[in-house]
Amino acid sequence: MPSGPPLPAWLTRVGVFDLETTGVDVSSDRVVTAYVGVLDAEGRQVAARSWLADPGIPIPEGATAVHGITTGHARSEGRPAPEVVAEITAALRSLFAQGVPVVAYNASYDFSLLACEAVRHGIEPLVTPSPVIDPLVIDKAYDRYRRGRRTLEVVAQHYAVPLEGAHEASADAIAAGRVAQALARQFRLPASPAELHTHQIGWARSQAASLTEYFVSIGRLDPDDALDGSWPVRSTDSLAD
Repeated sequence: MPSGPPLPAWLTRVGVFDLETTGVDVSSDRVVTAYVGVLDAEGRQVAARSWLADPGIPIPEGATAVHGITTGHARSEGRPAPEVVAEITAALRSLFAQGVPVVAYNASYDFSLLACEAVRHGIEPLVTPSPVIDPLVIDKAYDRYRRGRRTLEVVAQHYAVPLEGAHEASADAIAAGRVAQALARQFRLPASPAELHTHQIGWARSQAASLTEYFVSIGRLDPDDALDGSWPVRSTDSLAD
């Protein structure tokens, strides 16, 4: 691969974040495992913390098939969800307070679900976390017409980033951070994480509108429906659960 732009200084120390959950509905599903870490300029883990929560509801078999955590294991080994959600939120808030950008793949899912969980447990949510780096949004913006799926596994492989143990929170978070650094080495990203964050708000909105149009055209969505393009936290209506 030809050499591209050098890694921006603000990507030489970057936070990474991922959740594994009971399902895909940000307003009603719950945190099962979580990881918050920090990578250096070489993508090496220099700080890390992982959590296992008892989500307080049964973990569906479909979710267990993805991340491997059963209801019984979560209940016997996991910590109370309110404690876990409070600690994850505090860890992320600390990184943002230090000016460290946080990478999350498909960030609007993880940050929205975490915010809903915080509200559920009486914890102050991260409603406007910033700066966030979402490799999914960035990849779609810079390589819009590339065919194929955009799952983390596929995109990591495209950018030659190893991903072992997919759907394990730490593996996914670290791979997403390394994909963000690979994107920065291939494409000329905005000059600051704050500027990139602002661009991603618009890109995510446009991408959701385009996907909505496509889903309507194939009958997957009703013409009166639309995908929520709010980023990095979906519309505050979802926090009312």
